[in-house]
Amino acid sequence: MNKKHLLELVVRPTLKGLGLHSAAAEQLVMGTITQESHAEYLKQLGQGPALGIAQMEPATHRDIWLNYIAYRKDLKVLLVGIMSGEARQTLAAKGCPPDCELIGNLPYAVAMCRVHYLRVKESLPAAGDVDGLARYWKRHYNTAQGAGTEAEFVRNYPADLFR
Repeated sequence: MNKKHLLELVVRPTLKGLGLHSAAAEQLVMGTITQESHAEYLKQLGQGPALGIAQMEPATHRDIWLNYIAYRKDLKVLLVGIMSGEARQTLAAKGCPPDCELIGNLPYAVAMCRVHYLRVKESLPAAGDVDGLARYWKRHYNTAQGAGTEAEFVRNYPADLFR
C-alpha cells in the first residue's frame, strides 16, 4: 500500500474526524502501522491473532469496546459512524463490533489504533521524537511481552512522510 496515500487519505482524515488529530498522534499511528504490518498485512503472519493494518488482537479490540468506549458516548457515536452496517448490528447485539471490521475497514482500524493509545494516561511524545514514539509504542501497544523492539520501530518508521 502506498504509505503517503494511507496517511493523507485515511489516517489524517480519520484522526481529524474523531477530533483526535495532532502531529504526534498522526506519527504514532503511522509508526504503529508500519511497525506492526508494514502497511501491508491484514492478518498477523504465522499463528498470531492480530488483525488489520495496526495488527490489533481481538481480545484487545473487545476490551477497548467493553471497558473504555462503552463509557464514552461521544466517542462511541463517532466510531459507529465509521463502521459498516453489519458491524453496527453486531455492536447492538453484543456490545462490540466484529473483529473483521479491523480487516476490511481501514478508517476503523486507524481509529481503533488511536483509541488504544487514548486510554493511556501518559502524554504522547513530541512530534518528531521517533525514539520517544518507539518507546511509547513498545510500552503501550506492543508491551514488554511483545516480540517487537524499539529499534525495529525506528527502522520501520516512515520518516520520509514527515519531512
